[in-house]
Amino acid sequence: MLTKLSASRGAGSPEVVGFHDPATGSCQYLAIDPATRAAALIDIVLDFDTASCRTTTASAEWALRLVQEHDVDLKLILDTHPHADHLSAGSWLRERTGAPLWSGAKLRQIADLWEGFYNLPGAFDPAADFDRLLEDGETFALGDLEVRVMLSPGHTLGSISFVMGDAAFVHDTFMQPDAGTSRADFPGGSASDLYDSLTAILALPDETRLFIGHDYGTKDRAEPAWESTVAQQRAGNLHLGGGTPREDFIARREARDATLKLPARMLHALQFNLRGGRLEPDADGKSYFKLPANLF
Repeated sequence: MLTKLSASRGAGSPEVVGFHDPATGSCQYLAIDPATRAAALIDIVLDFDTASCRTTTASAEWALRLVQEHDVDLKLILDTHPHADHLSAGSWLRERTGAPLWSGAKLRQIADLWEGFYNLPGAFDPAADFDRLLEDGETFALGDLEVRVMLSPGHTLGSISFVMGDAAFVHDTFMQPDAGTSRADFPGGSASDLYDSLTAILALPDETRLFIGHDYGTKDRAEPAWESTVAQQRAGNLHLGGGTPREDFIARREARDATLKLPARMLHALQFNLRGGRLEPDADGKSYFKLPANLF
């Protein structure tokens, strides 16, 4: 697993350890306050084999090894949204470490949407499965760092970004400048909302480091990458760089999304991630995935 350290730039600036899951293209993070060594894990993957419906924990164990190697005090486990491409390790990490699991307040609305698709009324209760649901504009402390929650819908209706000093964890909004932006065609998604989220991120200071949710490389770049700056995205993003008008962006994004297949793990992942990263045991004590047929 490829891992890179983005060093702190001084007071109020976090150290960021990024690491990439090649199976899903997911970018995962350990954010560290250099003054106190308080840390948060962000968007950590639980490995999943779709053929056997079996979960394993190699990626999550890797994350915990990084916590030990960097000698930090893990305070929080953060998920930016209920992911469609991978299963969340949030619940497993909470059980292993005792650190609380937080995500966005609009998970309840996303859960209402997916209860219908799965025909599972009342099946999801984010308020019970997450220790805190964060509102847009809310702030909290990670050691001496102030973290601001920024609602960033488009990919989902309730995705949130975390702004920590000169770093922002912006999940499925931007990709690397040479890859453009994330898709917005999932239920509750909106290319128009995504455009607003992208432009709000571009309003951050030019030097802000942006840490994205996915990278799949490009035809010209094989090695995964996940860090850029606001200035780099504003100047050179494939879909938005140079001041692309809203209408042009929406048309391009929607045309591209129409060519994309569903992620292989999506129908497994949403019912799992809306419970914070767990399955509900059935009457026999075993857990099952429920998958809608001929719906998507």
